[in-house]
Parts: sequence; C-alpha cells; structure tokens
Amino acid sequence: MATVEKTSSFKDLDALVDSESTNDSLFFVQKYRDLDLFFTKRSRDKDINILTNVTAVKRSVRNLVLTNFYEKPFHPEIGCGIRGLLFENASPLTSIAMSQACKDVIISYEPRVNNVSVEVRPDLDRNAYDMTIRFTISDAPTELVELNVLLEVL
Repeated sequence: MATVEKTSSFKDLDALVDSESTNDSLFFVQKYRDLDLFFTKRSRDKDINILTNVTAVKRSVRNLVLTNFYEKPFHPEIGCGIRGLLFENASPLTSIAMSQACKDVIISYEPRVNNVSVEVRPDLDRNAYDMTIRFTISDAPTELVELNVLLEVL
C-alpha cells in the first residue's frame, strides 16, 4: 500500500483513495496474468516472460489437461489421467473417455472458462491422438478460443 503524504486540501486525498479503489462496473474487463513456465526471457530486460489474458488461460487449460493425479503437491485430486488412457486400445470409446476426462477437469478447476467442448481424434499411423479444446473466457464470452494438443505415446 502506498503511503500518503499530508496535503493541504482533502480533495487530493479523496482523489488518491478513489483511484486505488476497484471498479465493480459491468464494463470492467479483468486482466489475467501468469508466469511463462517455459521460462522464456523478454528481450528488453532479460526477465521471465509474463503471459496475459487469452494466452494465460490457454496455458492453464493445457497444464490441467496434461497433469496426472498425485502430480500436484498437496492436491492429489487435481489431474486428468489422460496419459493412462494413451496406452488403451485406440477405439471410439477411448476417444470419448479422453474427451470426458478433459472436460471434467477443465470445468472443475478452471473457473475462467465457459462452454467447453473437447474433440479427440485418433491418429493410428503416428500412435497419437489429436485433441481440440474449444471454450470461451468468462470476461469475453463472444470470442471462441481454440487449443490444439497432440497426445502421443513416446
């Protein structure tokens, strides 16, 4: 919190308090910020890059989908378990199970995301699955965001 110097008029103090208050109007768009977990550096000051808005939400969704159960310390319930499904026989049922597991984890643990749809297509030649996740962000409900993830057995 910033310190306030004593001024001769109370108008300056009121203006400072008003400028630091939060805006609760319907037109206020929240800005989402997150650290880049790939630790790429910014060119101007060699500091870690900061992801904002859509990029931050997309990275969060991707991390949720690729997280296994018991992988996150102190939160063993957070996870998708999709890596275990990669070793099942490729069938439409496996694609449906992957799609539902991804949808469940996103809806449960990412409150910024609405209208989630997940499409999983098996790629038998490469022993992989192509996953397309479509969603809207709660602050921008008219913009459809698409995230493509390739899941493959190495």
